[in-house]
Amino acid sequence: MAKGKTNSGPRKPKLAVWKFSSCDGCQLSLLDCEDELLTVADSVDIAYFLEATRAELPGPYDVSLVEGSISTPHDAERIHKVRRQSKLLVTIGACATSGGIQALRNFKDLDPFINAVYAHPEYIDSLAKSTPIQDHVKVDFELRGCPIDKGQLLEVINALLNGRKPNIATHGQCIDCKRQGNVCVMVAHGQPCLGPVTQVGCGTLCPGCQRACYGCFGPTETPNTASLARWLGDRQGHGKREVKHLFRGFTGYADAFRKESEIHE
Repeated sequence: MAKGKTNSGPRKPKLAVWKFSSCDGCQLSLLDCEDELLTVADSVDIAYFLEATRAELPGPYDVSLVEGSISTPHDAERIHKVRRQSKLLVTIGACATSGGIQALRNFKDLDPFINAVYAHPEYIDSLAKSTPIQDHVKVDFELRGCPIDKGQLLEVINALLNGRKPNIATHGQCIDCKRQGNVCVMVAHGQPCLGPVTQVGCGTLCPGCQRACYGCFGPTETPNTASLARWLGDRQGHGKREVKHLFRGFTGYADAFRKESEIHE
């Protein structure tokens, strides 16, 4: 990305980090970069990042990282303001890219949950659905994960600030399991695993510990969810309810996972 100039020399690009409905885990992934973050901070002006500093610089911003889903009327208004101030807008994490775990409410009527949880439900101002950022504004790049991988985050920031396309792998989780020599937990142990239809990114965190993949990085570009669902049912004996719940996890409102889960209602 080309840098402008000021009287004191080249202007540093402005980086902003915004939070919507989320747990802050993806923002913490940026803070976890530690030494690498110091290099990033030396190359950009961190103009807005309340998780790290109270300092605020006015827009426009060269790159905005957006964490969280749109879950309230205020969120829906604010994301348009962020978009107008941002040259490039990158969504980070499952909440921002697919609605997050809170999108499980999208499959039910929200009012009974509000009435059951809150003593004064009349104070709650919430949208009926939790939706990804791309449903509301143009998104320039999506970074998956729950939480995101800090190495991928650094690659995205570096690429965008240098005017190139981020080099983020999009193949399936099973490929990395094979590369790392992990025993397939689905074939060897009969565990229901979303690895065959899930995009790589976690470093085979769960399969590497002999646990099935939960689909934290969302579906691959062409996931054969129907084939996996048949395997889980016909070969492993899992009922429709189990298959439905498997697809309704951290990224359950992602299009491919949502459609497959609805088949098993």
